[in-house]
Amino acid sequence: MTEMSLETAVRTRHSVRGFLPDRVPQETLDRVFDLARWAPSGTNIQPWQVYVASGETRDNLRAQFMQRTRDKHPPRVDHKGTRGPLGEIWKDRRRACAAVLYDAMDVAWDDKPARAEVAFRNFELFDAPHVAFLCMNEVFGMGSAWDIGMYAQTLMLAMTANGLASCAQGTMAHHPDLVREAFDLDEEVKVLFGISFGFPDPTMAVNNALTTRAELQETVTFKG
Repeated sequence: MTEMSLETAVRTRHSVRGFLPDRVPQETLDRVFDLARWAPSGTNIQPWQVYVASGETRDNLRAQFMQRTRDKHPPRVDHKGTRGPLGEIWKDRRRACAAVLYDAMDVAWDDKPARAEVAFRNFELFDAPHVAFLCMNEVFGMGSAWDIGMYAQTLMLAMTANGLASCAQGTMAHHPDLVREAFDLDEEVKVLFGISFGFPDPTMAVNNALTTRAELQETVTFKG
């Protein structure tokens, strides 16, 4: 395997929303998740607990998520963050992201049924053969969720460096009881989000949708 530089991995990683059905070899899974465990965490507490669904487990969870969404079950997330109304700068970034996705799929902004179909693809896991659920014990507060975020970025960069694609999904936290049931977990294990992953499908137009980033001076201030 040709080694990829860190800069290349950072600049080429993006959310993929269309996967091939081919399973990732166990050797590659071991290598990727072994790399991810070296992510930083406050006082090296390593609060992450990661559960990877493949095969029949993945199929059953996918079917259950899809059915609950069709039946309009409301999300019952484990962690309810609090936030105020978004300012225009962040609303603009969100709208720009949606516009890139809809344009790639030839979906009109005012076509609500088509937009609903796009959203539903989340619960189909974008056809990914694997999904990783990132969890932590209920004893940890949201401060430890920052550690999970650092783990997730490390994991997705490791996937990119090993020829895999990924998509982090908050929707995978909508029905945490299904995840606990699938993996026989105690109630104290709380689901934060999931990452669908596998090999990207080159025929899917949505995978050509690439978002931009704010300019450096918009988000970083140097002083002194």
